[in-house]
This record gives sequence, C-alpha cells and structure tokens, in this order.
Amino acid sequence: MRRWGWAIACALAVAVSGCDRVSLFARFISKNAATLARSSRPLPVASRNPERRDARLAALWVGHATVLVQLDDKFILTDPVFTSSVGQLSKRLIEPGLDVEHLPRIDATLISHMHFDHLSLGSLDLLEDKLERVYLPEGGAVYVPLSRTPTIELPSWQSHEVAGLRVTAVPVRHNGWRYAGDRSWMTKSYTGYVVEYRGLVLYFGGDSAYTHAFRQTGQRFSRIDLAILPIAPIHPRAFMCRHHIDPREALDAFRDLGARSMLAIHFDTFVNSLDEYGEAPRTLRKLLPQYGLDEERVAVLRQGEQRVFIPRPRAGAPDVGPTARAHAVSRAGSALRAARAVQRAPPRARP
Repeated sequence: MRRWGWAIACALAVAVSGCDRVSLFARFISKNAATLARSSRPLPVASRNPERRDARLAALWVGHATVLVQLDDKFILTDPVFTSSVGQLSKRLIEPGLDVEHLPRIDATLISHMHFDHLSLGSLDLLEDKLERVYLPEGGAVYVPLSRTPTIELPSWQSHEVAGLRVTAVPVRHNGWRYAGDRSWMTKSYTGYVVEYRGLVLYFGGDSAYTHAFRQTGQRFSRIDLAILPIAPIHPRAFMCRHHIDPREALDAFRDLGARSMLAIHFDTFVNSLDEYGEAPRTLRKLLPQYGLDEERVAVLRQGEQRVFIPRPRAGAPDVGPTARAHAVSRAGSALRAARAVQRAPPRARP
C-alpha cells in the first residue's frame, strides 16, 4: 500500500502540469509495474576487491549514476544507490555491481541532486560508517538532517579541500526538487563536480541537459582525465531534452569538456523513461565513429565492471609527472577539437 500510495501522490502532483505529462506518467507507471513482481537480476560476477594497486585512476560502475572512483589512495563515490528500488516506485533491474560490505573507506561522496535515484537516504544509512564526508549542491543538506557524516554544501564554482583532495561544484542544467511541492524553492539544488588530487582531475556530471556550462567547465579545468557522463534517458525526447542529455549530446559534452576519457552512466538500471533496455549504450556505440572515437576513449562498462584509466608507472619506469602528461593530453585534445571542427555541422543554439 505504501508503494502505491506514493505512486498515486506522484500522479496527482504531475496532473497539475498538463495532460501530456499525465499520459507520460501513466506509460512510465505501466513499464515499472511489470518490474515490481520480479527480483533484480544477479550479476554474473560482482566485484569484491575494488582497490587497484596498479592504478592511479580507476572507475567501477556500480549502476545508474553510482561509480566508485579511485584517485591514487583516495576513493570517491558518486550518487550512491544500493537499495532494491528508488522512491518505492522504480525497482532495480539488476543488482548493484558492488556490495556495500566490499566498499573501501570513502573520502568524498558526491550527491548531484535531490531526485530519489541520486539522493538515496536508505543507501546513505547503509554506508554511514564508511563515509568521511558528503558533498551536496546548494540547499541540499535540508534532506539529510539526521546524518552523522559531515555534509558540505557547495554552490557553483565553490571548492572544498581536505588533505589535498579538492572538490569543486560546477554548473549543469537540471532541476533540484525532490517532491513536487518543493519545486518552487529547491531551485539551485543540482550540480556537477570536479575533483582534483595529485594532478589527477575527475568530472562527474550527475544529470544534465545539454548546456554551454560543459564548455565553461572545460575552459576552467584545462585537463580533465575522466568525465563521467549520463547517456539516458532518451525518450520521449521532447520531454527529456529539458533535463537529460542523450548519447549524441553526451559525446558533444565530452568534446566541450576536453576530457581525456569518458565513462557512460545512467542507463539500464531503473525504468525512468520509455527507452528500451540496451538502447542507450547501443546508440552510443553507433555514434562513436562519427566523432572519431572508440571504446578505448569512451568506456561503456557492464555493471560491476572496473577499468583502469591511468595505470600506475611500473617500478623503474620513468614517471613523466602531471606537467608533461598535461601537455600530452592538451596536444591530443587540441587535435581532437580541430578534427571535430571540420566534421561539425553549423552550431545549434545553446540554452
């Protein structure tokens, strides 16, 4: 009853926005209803020891927007969701790629916005003893008042640094409300993040529509080693485009950020759109040749899969250091942008 009470409340809230949204919500409920009686599919192999001694930068996709990132000896966790459902409405299609018990101590937990599939209070409760601090967008702390973990709100372009780990909130285009009734005042509670540590630079986009903010961030942070970007939901596009990038726009954002590598997220974990299962990664892979890219640069992982993006130098091998590596990445990025300029169609209007 509790689950369907929440669904009815959501339907009533959406109804005030117009018949088109009511129709969309009804179709969404229909797709989710088919998953409620089924158990989440188990992973063939779930990771048990995510710490990589051979890596300076590694990422493990847990599912949806949850990624465990290793930056040397620091661990970052993005939008942690380890529960079997979100909002008591959308059930997980596949089990998390990593059990909570196998998580290392987390130095920084990044919450991009307040939606149930990104701010999971049940997951934060499960993780509380493993978290050093939680970063939230402006105004977000109001939804975690009982947390024993230190919480830091960061407005856009503000930073917080502890022991050399620097976290900066960067602008994206989304929305920050959690319940329909709070949309009038939760107008700034969404963000992306850039994390810097020992010359390594990570970008986490959370959720966003396509926006000039990607280019702004790329200009402020001239060398981003890894950009974690959503590639879904896609459909219905006229509705989703206001708040979500699709696979093509994700590649445009990757280009605008000037990042070295990209990790695709936010697909095939929950039913949150009218997309078919597997559609988003399949579309992304088809688009890669048009951008002169391959899956070496743009990672499409299975849930529970981990990739080393920057290996640790072998013993006795010269370490070129962050400065030389930055120059190499800058040259590669400049060449890539020049190639894109030749291929690109006339620029479209940006919001």
